[in-house]
Amino acid sequence: MDSDAWDARYGDADLVWGSEPNQFVREQCQSIPVGVAVDLGCGEGRNALWLARLGWKVTGIDYSNVAIERARALTERERPGVALRLSWRTADVTAVQLRAESVDLALVSYVHLPPEQRASLMLRAALAVRALGHVIVVGHDRRNLREGVGGPQDERLLYDPAELRALFAGIPRSRVDLAETVQRHTAEGVALDTLIRVRRLV
Repeated sequence: MDSDAWDARYGDADLVWGSEPNQFVREQCQSIPVGVAVDLGCGEGRNALWLARLGWKVTGIDYSNVAIERARALTERERPGVALRLSWRTADVTAVQLRAESVDLALVSYVHLPPEQRASLMLRAALAVRALGHVIVVGHDRRNLREGVGGPQDERLLYDPAELRALFAGIPRSRVDLAETVQRHTAEGVALDTLIRVRRLV
């Protein structure tokens, strides 16, 4: 789906993904020491906004300008101290360059790309994280295609915990602390997601 298609999707609904952070993002990030974060494929900003309320300084990046404008509008409703910690950027996450060791947290939430683009994004996310920082990845699991509900129907775009574990294990100074398939309960039934937590070593 290209940026025009995403613009249309975000334009057709009021908060496509809701206002609350993803449950797995909340679980994984609420105990991480506050620092600087980048939210890659941030959509309308629900996870970035939540992180900023915790004290994180967050940059949200998405290739839908409609989503970014909505995130900016939501930021205006926040307390001034929270709003000052947020910045938004329209950019193609498949190509955006991230400064090495510039953040303490790189979040990739439901960004579904073909294998080569996915590998490139994960590498850039990992290399952007400072020592002792984290990469958190959550997205629709490959098993969801046959055992769950919702999500992309193209198997190439879906995540597999073992594949992502191997990918991150091959990146210098990266330790995979968690790589598993998790259940997410929805109105339509149980969805299966991949959840990854990677720590960058000294």
